[in-house]
Amino acid sequence: MATSIFTEMSLFCHWIGVKFVRIAGMIVEYNPLHSGHLHLLEETRRRLGAETAIVCAMSGNFVQRGDFALVRKHQRARAAVESGADLVLELPLPWAVSSAETFADGGVQVLSATGVVTDLAFGSEIGEAAPLMELAGCLLLPAYPKELRRRLDSGLPYAACRQAAVEALLGPEKAALLESPNNILGVEYCKALLRRSSPMRPLSVRREGSAHDGTLEPGAHPSASAVRALLRQGETERALSLLPSAMERAYREEAAAGRAPVFAEVCQRAVLARLRTMTETDFAALDQGKEGLCHRLYEAVRSSATVEEVLAAAKTKRYAYARLRRMVLWAYLGLTPADVPETVPYLRPLAANETGRRLLARMRQSAAVPILTKPADGRTLGAEARRLLALEAQATDLYTLAYPDLSAARGGGEWREGPVILGGHAPF
Repeated sequence: MATSIFTEMSLFCHWIGVKFVRIAGMIVEYNPLHSGHLHLLEETRRRLGAETAIVCAMSGNFVQRGDFALVRKHQRARAAVESGADLVLELPLPWAVSSAETFADGGVQVLSATGVVTDLAFGSEIGEAAPLMELAGCLLLPAYPKELRRRLDSGLPYAACRQAAVEALLGPEKAALLESPNNILGVEYCKALLRRSSPMRPLSVRREGSAHDGTLEPGAHPSASAVRALLRQGETERALSLLPSAMERAYREEAAAGRAPVFAEVCQRAVLARLRTMTETDFAALDQGKEGLCHRLYEAVRSSATVEEVLAAAKTKRYAYARLRRMVLWAYLGLTPADVPETVPYLRPLAANETGRRLLARMRQSAAVPILTKPADGRTLGAEARRLLALEAQATDLYTLAYPDLSAARGGGEWREGPVILGGHAPF
């Protein structure tokens, strides 16, 4: 399989009259795009070659932590292409707002389905792919679920149980890598590569700057959460001074149009209204009745006046806030696990430059699933894929309700807006 991709790419590059180049994939949110993300783009090209094309699988209007994206997806994708990416594909909604494992698997599916991506690049605290691949292999061993279950039965948080299970199999030094958030996500990327027998090669770049969800550190790359916190506090100019020019420009344009910043709390009453109309059976459908969280959420909704109160009332030592936030978001969006196809059913470009357009032309021949470059393309899909596309459209309409200017929150945008296509010199 790996050989076939490289052969295909060699033929492609010969066809367009250039030497063989690598095509790197990245799984991203860019919420917002910051200098640390630019470092990964630049370092990837430094390692793989200046002619390397970069394809991103990016979350849409909602993100993995169960939150609204700060700026709508097309503008974040445009900023990414203006900052060094060549093609941005959307990570479909159910995978974008799921656990790290499912998020990573969805991203790998999107990039693999292109038929052209040769390498998977991502940041991590360790900055090496080999140790993360070893950890990923450990998590796929038959012995791992037994070790994990033994510890989960004690009632400890999942993350602690996972690390203890890996320590039993690989030792404390290797298990300690699971204490760092980007290492954890990197392991999930590697696990998805192994599980799907993907020919993409992992490339890990050491993450530099403020820690994930950490505070700002002088002279360091800011974290996306720190930038969002500044915007929440009204320190707009300070926040924007930390962003690359393309992202700053996108934010200012969206703010001027009344569409940014987007914060979930603006939709708090809408979310609570949805939650209060749900039955206990509706909540059970969110986690398929497996964990007892459905009952806790059902009760919490009836005794709480804010979303944060709901989360606080439902939280247990075992489950992180992020999991509960995702369940609440799924409820708001009307998503259930039953709505999720087994595999990503289509590829949807959000933004591209000239290089990205050439990649799309090649993907028309190599992609494993249909490519939707305009909304009308959805009519050619099967029933399951059309249902997912309709859910995406519904989610976008609900996302717009969080715009600062409600007059900008008109529905139906998903059926009108196509990818952002930018000009410029193609590296091949």
